[in-house]
Amino acid sequence: MTTRRIAELLRSGQPEEVVTVQGWVRTKRELKDFAFAEVNDGSCLANLQVVINPDLQNYAEVARKLNTGASVEVAGVLVPSLGRGQRIELKAQSIIVWGEADPETYPLQKKRHSFEFLRTIGHLRSRTNTLSAVFRVRNACANAIHQFFQQRGFLWIHTPIITTSDCEGAGELFNVTSLDLKQVPFTKEQVDYSKDFFGRPTYLTVSGQMEAEIMAMAFGNVYTFGPTFRAENSNTSRHLAEFWMVEPEMAFCDLEGDMDLAEAFLKHIFQTVLESCPEDMEFFNQRIDQSVLETAHNIIDHQFERLTYTEAVAQLEKANRRFEFPVQWGLDLQSEHERYLAEELFKKPVIVTNYPTEIKAFYMRLSEDGKTVRAMDVLAPKIGEIIGGSQREERLDILEQRIRTAGLDPKDYWWYLDLRRYGTVPHAGFGLGFERLVQFMTGMSNIRDVIPFPRTPLSAEL
Repeated sequence: MTTRRIAELLRSGQPEEVVTVQGWVRTKRELKDFAFAEVNDGSCLANLQVVINPDLQNYAEVARKLNTGASVEVAGVLVPSLGRGQRIELKAQSIIVWGEADPETYPLQKKRHSFEFLRTIGHLRSRTNTLSAVFRVRNACANAIHQFFQQRGFLWIHTPIITTSDCEGAGELFNVTSLDLKQVPFTKEQVDYSKDFFGRPTYLTVSGQMEAEIMAMAFGNVYTFGPTFRAENSNTSRHLAEFWMVEPEMAFCDLEGDMDLAEAFLKHIFQTVLESCPEDMEFFNQRIDQSVLETAHNIIDHQFERLTYTEAVAQLEKANRRFEFPVQWGLDLQSEHERYLAEELFKKPVIVTNYPTEIKAFYMRLSEDGKTVRAMDVLAPKIGEIIGGSQREERLDILEQRIRTAGLDPKDYWWYLDLRRYGTVPHAGFGLGFERLVQFMTGMSNIRDVIPFPRTPLSAEL
């Protein structure tokens, strides 16, 4: 039985008397006539206190092995606790120590460790209160995402990890090759990719959007949820080289429908996590960021503000404050601008639409004014942009011209253009960085602490 299940039974007022718990020892205290051990199995934040009396078989040997980090299986009876901080405790009838942990070398002790230190022991850090709470919330977020789309009839699409196109156009791609790097074949000073595994240059994907568009043209509403990669040499608290993206795509949908879905999506996720992980969210609110719960309710309880990029620039230009980066029509909004709009001006999530053509991707639908595209960014207090999306360009001639203007060859996107040749429809979608969502929800300051195994420049442990 998990400690979470025991807590649920306790709240219901009907705890089972005899239970077996498997988990890891957090702490141990030996007194004159008995010993205590705090056991946690990762299912919830709370530990279960185990009372070990001397009449237990092999008491001395078990007590010696029950050190912090040891794995145990305890069978016993749940009894009312006389101690402070818990209502029940487990009176052990038998204990199996499956794996010992040397107290002299085990790096996790009963004290606070810095997140920097915990990143050096990525194989053990999930046993701490904070990281275990993070990954339970991450799990709840993932479950809520699937629940949201499945309830609305979306088809989950597994898009390829290996791709030949640069969807974002930024060029920050990881090359995939089977060539011997000590003997790379060349043709006229260029790599001869005909000798490579796929016979052409291939990369790790930065987005599943274009493949999702293919499937939306057959199934109407689809979504992707999987790993993406970016070879951006940024060693900051907001960047990862490997991260997960959620990307829905809807046929017969315009920008207004895209915004409606994005708003409902965020509200559903936050509401679901508050309901399924109340103890963990309260923990983050107390220990990490005292505005975590307030931020969640701000998402859930308020209708998102909507304004155009032009209106947003006008608001920023008359703001009674100095920005580090200039505010000017035609320049992209920086994080400080986004956070001002969401945190200070409107004090709730904001959706900014209709960005200048030059600062957005070629696949976004050109507006009637010829100067802007039908794009939208969802800005949230404390983090800035959390969702980016657009209505896609469904008109063949305009898309071909946009590809050329972006410095790309339309021949490389023949299949993407075919979607406009054969049964084109208005369609729209958005992308959400999953780790940024978890970071925003938990209040964690570094994105490396919301993914189990972070991949960053010069760091690919495990």
